[in-house]
Amino acid sequence: MAAVRIDAKELHYTPLNQQIRKAICDGAKDIVIDNVLGQRFIGDGLRGDDVTITVNGVPGGDLAMFMSGPTIIVHGNADHAPGNTMNQGKVIIHGSGGDATAHSMRGGRVYVRDSIGYRGGIHMKQYMEKRPILVVGGSARAFLGEYMAGGLLIVLGMNGQVPVAERGVGSGIHGGEIFVRGTVEDKYLGVGAKQLPATVEQMAMIHPIIEDFAKAFGIDPEPLISAQYSRIAAASARPFANKYTPE
Repeated sequence: MAAVRIDAKELHYTPLNQQIRKAICDGAKDIVIDNVLGQRFIGDGLRGDDVTITVNGVPGGDLAMFMSGPTIIVHGNADHAPGNTMNQGKVIIHGSGGDATAHSMRGGRVYVRDSIGYRGGIHMKQYMEKRPILVVGGSARAFLGEYMAGGLLIVLGMNGQVPVAERGVGSGIHGGEIFVRGTVEDKYLGVGAKQLPATVEQMAMIHPIIEDFAKAFGIDPEPLISAQYSRIAAASARPFANKYTPE
């Protein structure tokens, strides 16, 4: 079946998403959406491991929310919360992501070539083998990985960018892990977060993920693979224990 092409110019997000769902119900495996400009909820709740949706433009908030399986490729930036509570699949953004990228993500992968806004990876979580992954090529703003309960977050700081230079990194983290190329200044670490150099075993774990990220954007992985990384994780399972009144 040939690719289904949808022109989203001046199209409200409701009929746009209805067209996407109909195309999938009719058997389409390859959908291309042109002239996207702020339409929300694209890909939300969709299923199908063999479905690829290409978005040409700038999708609105909650791209791929609750999605379980498809691949979404964005040729442009994405608004707030791409990958929100996503279960499975892949989102590849050839640009930047807004605030709360990968908010509460539960599975699958989100790759952002450039940078993301505030509170990236907030409340990411995992269950057994279901582990969400967010990789950011550029930098992240404040409160990265806030309240993380699981998952994996990698910030690469490509093109000479400082991966994270704002406060609250890992604030309230009680599960999962954040890897940063280089180090984060201690003053930027949030409550309950600790930073240590990544071990050989940890680097072996993230190398295939970095290579997959580089492949998605046609980037040479070698400078990223050979670099030094820091791992930020929970200092305690109860980062705010001292905030509660003792019994």
